[in-house]
Amino acid sequence: MVACRPPAHGGSPLTTQTFQVDGMTCGHCAGHVTTELKALDGVSDVRVDLVAGGTSTVHVDVDADQGLTDEQIVAALDEAGSYTLVR
Repeated sequence: MVACRPPAHGGSPLTTQTFQVDGMTCGHCAGHVTTELKALDGVSDVRVDLVAGGTSTVHVDVDADQGLTDEQIVAALDEAGSYTLVR
């Protein structure tokens, strides 16, 4: 899912990309995923709706002109731990 909105401080417009992720069991896991995703170019914010042991929803705010590919998300999840992008 992708949603667009104007920038908060006059920068580039932001797009929110939403991903489903398996394997997170606690806030610590969500923190690892958040850290790895925020390290990607163009990402301004990450929010995780954690479902411990189930499929969690990850919302990523990214510059609208960049966006993220599934491959970038998978690589970040691999760096964070044993998490799986649900396709």
